[in-house]
Amino acid sequence: MEELLSRCPRWALPARGRPALCAVSGGLDSMCLLDLLDRWCRERQGRIVAAHFNHHLRGAESDRDEAFVRDWCAGRDIPFVSGSGDVRGLAEREGLSLEEAARKLRYAFLRREAEKLGQHIRIYTAHHADDNAETILFNLIRGTGAAGLTGMAYQQNGIYRPLLDVTRAELADYAADHHIPHVEDSTNADPDAAARNFLRLEVMPRLKQINPQAVAHINDAGRRLRTVDRSLEEEAARRTAHVEVQEGRVTLSRQALAEATDAVKPRMLLRLFDLLGVGRRDITAAHLNAILYLTRNTLWGRESRLDLPHGVTARYCREWLILETRPQTLTEVQLLPDCPVTWGDFRLTLLDQPEGEGLALRPWRQGERMGLTAGPAAPGDRLVLPETHGGGRSVKRLCLDRRISLTERDQLPAIYAGGCLAAVWRLGVDEAFSVSAGEPCRFIQIAEAAKERDHEK
Repeated sequence: MEELLSRCPRWALPARGRPALCAVSGGLDSMCLLDLLDRWCRERQGRIVAAHFNHHLRGAESDRDEAFVRDWCAGRDIPFVSGSGDVRGLAEREGLSLEEAARKLRYAFLRREAEKLGQHIRIYTAHHADDNAETILFNLIRGTGAAGLTGMAYQQNGIYRPLLDVTRAELADYAADHHIPHVEDSTNADPDAAARNFLRLEVMPRLKQINPQAVAHINDAGRRLRTVDRSLEEEAARRTAHVEVQEGRVTLSRQALAEATDAVKPRMLLRLFDLLGVGRRDITAAHLNAILYLTRNTLWGRESRLDLPHGVTARYCREWLILETRPQTLTEVQLLPDCPVTWGDFRLTLLDQPEGEGLALRPWRQGERMGLTAGPAAPGDRLVLPETHGGGRSVKRLCLDRRISLTERDQLPAIYAGGCLAAVWRLGVDEAFSVSAGEPCRFIQIAEAAKERDHEK
């Protein structure tokens, strides 16, 4: 017992005289952890409480696991608590995988039970060295940054993992030596049941054939990357320590961003989401790259916008990057390729070919650099449309002819190319910028934002 737990930092183990909560599924790993922590706590006048969550995903087998853990704890005089939840229902409601929904309900249950035991009660799980290596590989395969390659830590978000330096084979030997029983989840033997199963059953054994120390080396790499990751976070925090923070808005100068290395810039942007109070969840590398694109390609004096998760809008204008959750006034904004922007009741996206409803404008001519912007039509601006017979009419007159009120007119996106009015939604494209069917074009896709939100629901 002492040999296995001695690999864990002392601070991560239950304190003398204090209770702790151990997540127990009934499998070999968690049963070994429960036995180890029970022995540890008894020697130090503390106590371990076993917590089992029944996912109800495997019928009678799920109930068998719960009964097994309860009976074993009763025989060892270990306090036992259990819980359950509708995993399938949660997965359907929130669009999660069964594994994600099960994890969410399980950890919510563990935190509730820990709160019942008192303040600062630690929750322990049986994640071990093989689990950690599989996690690093899984993140690498599905796509991740440096943070995703650091693996698990001994303590993270109040969850303690004392077995991260112990292998699955060592736990099997411990169970055999101490006659610790366990139950098997039948789905664990099916490589097609989950991606992690495939990694554990098919990939890891082959990696160990190449090098028996594969697990240790993957985990060592994760620890080294954790040091790098921590340094990047500290540098990003230092460079964003003096950003302007207001309710619903954070502002960062382009100079502060430009002075940072490419490795630190994305971390600085993530810090802005933290300072804004919305957090980093659902903020992907694609979002961060799009924000950086704004800061590099927005014309001087123009404004570019980008819609982001959590109702956040990124705006860049005159060397300042602003992230905000406040409602936006209808000002002129620059349109950048494949960067959607919400303008009033519409969502605008600049594309290189027609897709859906929108406005098609002639492409740039050779040597021509014309920025496209969207905004309210300026007073007196005119459009030359087919029905105006080459003479052109004011936007105001065209709207009156089509029974569009002045209030509605001001809500319609007008498209400007190099400062010249090129088109107005619901009115048409000026003949100087019009294209024939099938010709190459710049296409501004226009969708009603409210309809898009309804479609997403």
